[in-house]
Amino acid sequence: MSYEFLQILWFMLIAVLWIGFFFLEGFDFGVGMLLPFVGKKDEERRAIINTIGSTWDGNEVWLLTAGGATFAAFPHWYATMFSGFYLALFLLLVGLIIRGISFEYRSKDANPKWRNTFDWMIAAGSFLCALLLGTAFANLARGVPIDANKMFTGNLFTLLNPYGLLGGLSTVAVFLLHGANFLSLKLEGKLHERVVKLTQKLWVGATVLYL
Repeated sequence: MSYEFLQILWFMLIAVLWIGFFFLEGFDFGVGMLLPFVGKKDEERRAIINTIGSTWDGNEVWLLTAGGATFAAFPHWYATMFSGFYLALFLLLVGLIIRGISFEYRSKDANPKWRNTFDWMIAAGSFLCALLLGTAFANLARGVPIDANKMFTGNLFTLLNPYGLLGGLSTVAVFLLHGANFLSLKLEGKLHERVVKLTQKLWVGATVLYL
């Protein structure tokens, strides 16, 4: 196989990994963001968390595999992106940690304040991850300043440009819609009715931001 063919093949494989991550982890992020707003009682929030209880941790493997494949196939791309986007990726890691800890520890205490705090931490972590991932990919699509030595010459505020932020907000809206659609398939009764009504509103916002 030629070098050019291998480059194209690996690029396509990495794209598939990122698509798999956004599709499968996307509804997990959406459910996390919706948790404190859709679930009014602890029992309702427990039912919402149970819908992704067996998937959220496993779906993050797509992110690890995509990062590992990028490092193996395109080390210069990996080095430039991970050094230039260092602070953004650090904040992404913080969001993932907050989210993971909250899933594991919310049920360790029956105190309503304890559980409510971790429910909001799940929502905040999910929102932060969705916003940062959307902003990062919007900037990659738009292009970022890189010098002749393949070093990123901007900073965090360079990434927080109007186009990047619009990409981040669009990703948040799409993940919210994705999560609401997922919940509408998993929940029953009043929760199901509540989610269906919310989904009808999210369609409008997600479509406007995407366009």
